[in-house]
Amino acid sequence: MELGIANSGIIFDIKKFAIHDGPGIRTTIFFKGCPLICWWCHNPESQNFKPENFINPKNEDKHSENIEIIGKKVSVSDVFKEIEKEIIFYDQSGGGVSFSGGEPLSQPEFLLSLLKLCKNNEIHTVLDTSGYATEEILKQIQDYVDLFLYDLKFIDSTKHEKYTGVSNQQILKNLIWLSENGSKIIIRIPIIPGINDDNDELNKMRDFISGLNNIQGIDLLPFHKIGKNKYIKLNLLYKMENFNEPSSELMEKIKLKFEDTNVPVKIGG
Repeated sequence: MELGIANSGIIFDIKKFAIHDGPGIRTTIFFKGCPLICWWCHNPESQNFKPENFINPKNEDKHSENIEIIGKKVSVSDVFKEIEKEIIFYDQSGGGVSFSGGEPLSQPEFLLSLLKLCKNNEIHTVLDTSGYATEEILKQIQDYVDLFLYDLKFIDSTKHEKYTGVSNQQILKNLIWLSENGSKIIIRIPIIPGINDDNDELNKMRDFISGLNNIQGIDLLPFHKIGKNKYIKLNLLYKMENFNEPSSELMEKIKLKFEDTNVPVKIGG
């Protein structure tokens, strides 16, 4: 099915002067909604596809001024106006626009409309994605993405479904397809002690990556609990209370393992 042109979509943030979402200085557009519910997600406000209200728990009264709205419907033209304001910084730094979330591929027509505007204006584009989408969608947006930041959480399908809520079968297929069809890719691996840091899983990921093409690098992302308070504000269960953040020694050990892939490896995004 051919993707149409969208006039609007739902986002929950626009971050300017971002430096961890791709090369150079970037504007990052955060799409709302994600089909995955990862236990360790540090942006739980990104998961619901609709705008959400919540009352600040620090306030006992329930007046409307204490309600924060997360997410809003925005037009493609309004988002692009925000992108255009920063073109001088993209040009000077080799930056551009990054689309993150949530999962941008879950709003494919909105994403494609923005990608086309960026490419028509020679703005570098990055897609930060879980890869959870149909191959049909991926094929239609591929030519408009200069760099994929692609999450790889597990090779083991049972573990992936347990900790994210979805199968990774299509995710792995899509990653292989992108690598075989000329896309530039940086693999991003969250490292969560007690969940995906065992040697068996890490070796499977390393071996899988070694068989891919066009991999520009591997980012190892240490789990952190910075987003814990967001779960409280959203009245969501925080499942990571009893899990530890990885030590610097563990991260360095894992980094050495992935250097066997012969692509650049770094700790952090």
